Amino acid sequence: MTATATASTIKAYLQDLQQRIVAALEGVDGKSFLTDSWERPEGGGGTSRIIEEGNVFERGGVGFSHVMGKNLPPSAAANRPEIAGREWEAMGVSLVLHPRNPYAPTVHMNVRFFVAKADGQNQEPVWWFGGGMDLTPYYGFAEDATHFHRSCRDALAPFGNELHPRFKKWCDDYFYLKHRKEARGVGGIFFDDFNALPLDDSFALMRSVGDSFIGAYLPILEQRKDTPYGERERDFQAYRRGRYVEFNLVFDRGTLFGLQSGGRTESILMSMPPVVKWRYNWQPQDGSPEAQLYSDFLPHKEWI
Repeated sequence: MTATATASTIKAYLQDLQQRIVAALEGVDGKSFLTDSWERPEGGGGTSRIIEEGNVFERGGVGFSHVMGKNLPPSAAANRPEIAGREWEAMGVSLVLHPRNPYAPTVHMNVRFFVAKADGQNQEPVWWFGGGMDLTPYYGFAEDATHFHRSCRDALAPFGNELHPRFKKWCDDYFYLKHRKEARGVGGIFFDDFNALPLDDSFALMRSVGDSFIGAYLPILEQRKDTPYGERERDFQAYRRGRYVEFNLVFDRGTLFGLQSGGRTESILMSMPPVVKWRYNWQPQDGSPEAQLYSDFLPHKEWI
């Protein structure tokens, strides 16, 4: 059967996904996202939707990009060295949301499509999908983690029961700060270089992940966004946000790809939290809610 999905249909889906997610988030926050469209000199461009100092979100960004180039950057070819240097095309939606309330978790979601174009008579185009979502609480709630992981599992279930355990472990392994020996958060799912299914089925899997985000995150946000908090909680939130910065700048393939490919810096770094603190060798007090994050939520575990 010939694939019906094309780059144009995938792009149309991603642009619609961005709009649907922004509309849902605006409904929660009550403040509109700014729209910042941009062009990339080497080819392509995108639209960043940004909120800062909102009623719920201290900072958040939902970006769509569609970029292309002549030479594939090394970060994109890390698992496929044979395609390094080919012409390429990439498109995706990526978001990071930082609520102001420390009891409301930070969240990340990304879905993307990548093509390394044919290079010579004996080579075919190489395509793959990637994406996932992960939750980063500052004060953990088991029911939130369970709901989020169940939503991830349900999004993947139509495509094979083996995918969720595999993609959950991939997320646990990927969003891990090796130099700290700790997870970034409670995880979720992550996949990259995925073309194990035919093109249409792989595209359907990516759509299912993207479409599940609102139901995975918004109920948690609604539950936590009005929880009373004080300076202690804000201080801990700022400290833990430092881990987010460390991961994105040291390990994240998307950030590295964007910077290596000459992407738009403002859009690449829209994931950075607005208020962050670092301390020298700080440790939480035994038995405190802050210590519970380290003991009960950051260690990898099965939530469902």
